[in-house]
Amino acid sequence: MLRITDQAERRALQVTLCLLAVVPIGAGLAGALIGLASPGAGAGRAAAILDSHYRYLSGLLLAIGVLYMGLVPRIECRGGAIRMLTAAVVTGGSVRLLGLLEAPHPDPVVVFALAMELLVAPALALWQARVASRVRAGARR
Repeated sequence: MLRITDQAERRALQVTLCLLAVVPIGAGLAGALIGLASPGAGAGRAAAILDSHYRYLSGLLLAIGVLYMGLVPRIECRGGAIRMLTAAVVTGGSVRLLGLLEAPHPDPVVVFALAMELLVAPALALWQARVASRVRAGARR
């Protein structure tokens, strides 16, 4: 029986992940740059697609919040995870901001979301880095 080495299995996982990541990257770019005119979003299906996307993105938002909450214990050691979550939030906020080019008078809810995504999340990441640095410095004393 053929036994795949650990290194070969690791490489196969890496290649598979790279190939499969093309799907959400392509769909995300299409949605961000083209909006509902992206492939598969015909006029008759727009309401169903909007509802589906809204629910999916709400699930992602829920997961991001739960993940952030999970970082609270030992927050001084969670810089990498904080930065990755913050990068995801800032990317979403940047795409939301790009959408304002088409709708220059945003709803107050959108303004609040943009502030959280582009100002508060990065500020918290910087604050976490400061706390982590001070904790490390205190531990060296």
